Amino acid sequence: MTTTSLLHALPADGRARLMHFAHEVSFPAGARLFEEHGLADRFWIIRTGSVTLDIRMAADRPAVVETLGHGDLVGWSWAVAPYTWRMGAEALSPVRAYEFDASAVRALCEADPALGLAVTRQVLDVVADRLQATRLRLADMCAPGASSMPAPP
Repeated sequence: MTTTSLLHALPADGRARLMHFAHEVSFPAGARLFEEHGLADRFWIIRTGSVTLDIRMAADRPAVVETLGHGDLVGWSWAVAPYTWRMGAEALSPVRAYEFDASAVRALCEADPALGLAVTRQVLDVVADRLQATRLRLADMCAPGASSMPAPP
């Protein structure tokens, strides 16, 4: 991912206020963080490890569209109503991350418009990057002779 980590893009005071709503979590390799269409009530920033993002295509296994790593935001659907996941996510390797309560962060952003704008801009950058990555991956998968193998990390 080419965007700056959400935490590093915020001013120090905003970062500290956001971290108030975080706690450390870990996931073993193969753990599903969330499923497409589920309730998006949290999000994560990866500290170590990697996470794949996937989409369901017909009855096949989920198709991996992107792999995320250190500093990346996992999940943006918490920021946009109706707050349901647009993709699925799975730990590719053991993952340590900061987990954030989405409703608390949304309330913080509403209470502090400057911080809310900074968070929104960063999340919008993530959405744009994910949309482009998904578009490119789907184009690769649909090309003549394409394989449905996962995207490289």
